[in-house]
Amino acid sequence: MSRGGRKTDRDDGPERKCIATGEVQPKSGLVRFVAGPDGAVVPDVAGKLPGRGLYVSSDRAALQRAADKGLFSRGFKQPVTVPQALPELVEQMLVRRLVDLISLARKSGDAVSGYEKVKDWLGKEEARVLIQATDGSSRGKSKLSTPYGGNYIGWLTADELGVAFGRQTVIHAALRAGGLARRVVEEAQRLRGLRIESVDAERGGRGRPEKDVEAL
Repeated sequence: MSRGGRKTDRDDGPERKCIATGEVQPKSGLVRFVAGPDGAVVPDVAGKLPGRGLYVSSDRAALQRAADKGLFSRGFKQPVTVPQALPELVEQMLVRRLVDLISLARKSGDAVSGYEKVKDWLGKEEARVLIQATDGSSRGKSKLSTPYGGNYIGWLTADELGVAFGRQTVIHAALRAGGLARRVVEEAQRLRGLRIESVDAERGGRGRPEKDVEAL
């Protein structure tokens, strides 16, 4: 998916219909929901919970619309209760999932952090994905460019990246191709829809042409 959430000809995989927008799109850009035994709507960010699922675009406005307009009850054909602050809850769950995946990549040797290590990987063309903290110094981040033909993720905070690497804070990180990189990019795509507005304004027009969260 390209900047601004537009589809590209590289979008593929199973498709589902968003109950809030009516659009059919790849599952990678949607969040699945199920109804629990108590009638509560449960975000199924891993897509593994049993039962009939409904899908909503991973977008703050779409999630809020589904919650406010009673679309979950209509879709499940039964009264259900929706968690308060649904977009924020989904955002927190996606952050946790993305951080966990980056942590697994680090433990398998497919991810590094720190300016010098990332710069070295970029110079050797080992890096496929460049990750930078949204609250890092713009001047410092501008010294590193997205790998040519690669991916850029810039909507995690320094604290969140720090958790992934077992440190207090991390500003720069990189992933190799293969391994967990594809899954990291896919999860980042969903989180992007909830966080990207301020990031685009900061990052746009700098460095190499970026392929934000396109499929590897």
